Amino acid sequence: MTKHVVVTGANRGIGLAFVEQYIAQGFNVTAVVRTASEKLNASGANVIEGIDVANADDIAKLKTQLGDQAIDILINNAGVFHNESLSNMDFANLEQQININAVAPVRVTHALQANLRAGSKVAMITSRMGSIEDNGSGAYIGYRMSKAALNAASKSMAIELASRDVSLAILHPGFVQTAMVGFAGDITPELAASRLITRIDELNLNNTGTFWHSNGDVLPW
Repeated sequence: MTKHVVVTGANRGIGLAFVEQYIAQGFNVTAVVRTASEKLNASGANVIEGIDVANADDIAKLKTQLGDQAIDILINNAGVFHNESLSNMDFANLEQQININAVAPVRVTHALQANLRAGSKVAMITSRMGSIEDNGSGAYIGYRMSKAALNAASKSMAIELASRDVSLAILHPGFVQTAMVGFAGDITPELAASRLITRIDELNLNNTGTFWHSNGDVLPW
């Protein structure tokens, strides 16, 4: 039976690269987006549009559209990035990041948990900027908060899901050349996705709940 991958935030960047690479490997891919790009529509994925992962009603629609389809790999990739500091604060942006980066992946995973079966895997796309120990530069307050919160929630979910033979990875892609960072990264979305797919392939119940760099390094909390 063909394995089924669900990717949120699949319109461009790492999300689109996930879609293209999993399709090339013969997977059945569902791409979840607010609005589909031409590249995504041409990818061969099953595209579900009109889904804002931060909106509870939209996630209910997503669950309805997926029905009881089994999900072998769920990739929570959708995210947003701003920069706040004490000298340049925007609380609306701070709250948006917490909602989209931290709460939404929990909302999606909660809604689709019945679609996960023994052996399924969940990948949370986070950032090393969520590491408290690794923070040497400050600023980016909302983004750091949101990713630290996602990491904490993901660890808890990994423990709960393990009893159902479902494993979960907490994954930092690297500094990737995407629109989110003004294309200032040092690796391509394609390379990031390839590395992340390797980490997901290696994921099992023995290493579930681990915080990894896409290159395989274990990151500090």
